[in-house]
Amino acid sequence: KKFIHYYGPYKAVFFIDLICAAVISLVDLAYPQILRTMTKTLFTQDKDIILHALPVIAASLFVMYIVQSLCKYYVTYQGHMMGAKMERDMRRELFDHYQELSFSYYSRNNSGQMMSKLVSDLFDISEFAHHGPENLFISLVKIVGAFIFLFFINKKLALPLILLVIVMFVFSFRQNAKMQETFMENRRKIGDVNASLQDTLSGIRVVQSFANEDIEREKFKKSNEAFLVSKRDNYHCMGSFMSSNLFFQGMMYLVTLVYGGYLIAQGEMQTADLAMYALYIGIFISPIQILVELVEMMQKGLSGFRRFLDVMETESEIRDADNAAELTDVKGHVRYDHVSFHYNDDETPVLSDISIDIPAGKSIALVGPSGSGKTTLLRMIAGLENPNSGDIYIDGRRVNDIPAAKREIGFVFQNYALFRYMTVFDNVAFGLELMKVPKKEIKKRVMELLELTGLSGMEKRYPNQLSGGQRQRVAFARALAPNPQLLLLDEPFSALDGYLKDVLQREMQDFLQDYPGDMILVTHSRDEAYKFCKELSVV
Repeated sequence: KKFIHYYGPYKAVFFIDLICAAVISLVDLAYPQILRTMTKTLFTQDKDIILHALPVIAASLFVMYIVQSLCKYYVTYQGHMMGAKMERDMRRELFDHYQELSFSYYSRNNSGQMMSKLVSDLFDISEFAHHGPENLFISLVKIVGAFIFLFFINKKLALPLILLVIVMFVFSFRQNAKMQETFMENRRKIGDVNASLQDTLSGIRVVQSFANEDIEREKFKKSNEAFLVSKRDNYHCMGSFMSSNLFFQGMMYLVTLVYGGYLIAQGEMQTADLAMYALYIGIFISPIQILVELVEMMQKGLSGFRRFLDVMETESEIRDADNAAELTDVKGHVRYDHVSFHYNDDETPVLSDISIDIPAGKSIALVGPSGSGKTTLLRMIAGLENPNSGDIYIDGRRVNDIPAAKREIGFVFQNYALFRYMTVFDNVAFGLELMKVPKKEIKKRVMELLELTGLSGMEKRYPNQLSGGQRQRVAFARALAPNPQLLLLDEPFSALDGYLKDVLQREMQDFLQDYPGDMILVTHSRDEAYKFCKELSVV
């Protein structure tokens, strides 16, 4: 039901596609019957009658094959486009859902696996979405149609063929369960390959600096070999499936020849009818081969769709309350009320019964070792993590009751992320366009911040053209761009040189002193926190 839902916007294309598929099948079924009828009627007549009828027959067949070709074009073009559009819809839906998932989901899942679900899995779903119903419909029309004609020609010969087909389908369904399991494992293993590749390439500088290329090659080799093993099991099942079906098809020809010859010897069948029977057996076997291939396609598509559903059915741990209302006239009073937090897959507490009251306009520093929960405290203010117990308030309102809370917060992450294919200017202006700030004001604001952070003249550069310290300056400028009411600095000096620290202490002093909301600095160093707060004349 969930899969069929995605056909909804394309019902017209879908049904026309099936009608065209039916026409293609019926034309294939019609030819042997036309030939059989002509053999028994027209071709037994005089020469003049035959020659007079041939142009009419030729014209009729010509029109029939023109219509079949047009139907084939529609099926190939529009049918594939329908599958591609469904793939697009699913990819957009999956990407949108990725945007809503909380930080903890990304800490538990590798981005390589996520990419695999977003790209390769959905491609196979697209192929199945188009070819699945179409091939199934064509096969059923041809199998049922061929059987009807086989019964018309000779009932006795049709009966053993039906028994063979029943045995073949029972065997196929049993093999199908094994194939389903191997295709699902195949999906997981290619995801592991993507994950290994993503980890290595994203950390290539670290790998090369430690001369660990051989170790990374070995890690990739293991995941690559594991994928090969899953493919081997997969192809073993497919080989058994295909060969057994080919064997059953051979048995049909054997039964047709031997039992048909017996019926001819008994005078219960004509020789011409046996030849016609062989033609229909060919038409009958063709859709069976299509169904066999369809099973492979179906398993690939449905295993990918199950992985797609695994993500889509994952609920975000961060949700606004139903009665959420926008916060106006922000003062910046932040309060933690008996807050505790642990990650869902680990009961070990990260924060236990924390209560902090930060009056409006104050700037404070959170000091402590790694893993003490400093970053988690900041994320919860921004609504990026939910406490397991307790509440967080801004100006007396719960964070989850403020849908626009994130727009009032500037966040410089410890592991800052810049968009590689956006210029420095676009990275800094990232949050301004959604706030409907006029373009002239955006430009003015961004250029002021670039000058303030020592990045003048670099607005057209890309992040990969900057040093680590320069990239962190961009992250700082981006956090300040929307004039946030609450500024959260998660170790913002970790990649900065002394120059920018001086800039913060000198040129930003007036700005920070008059800051309308709160400022919270996370740092390992008590001395750095003391110096930052003292020299900027803040508490």
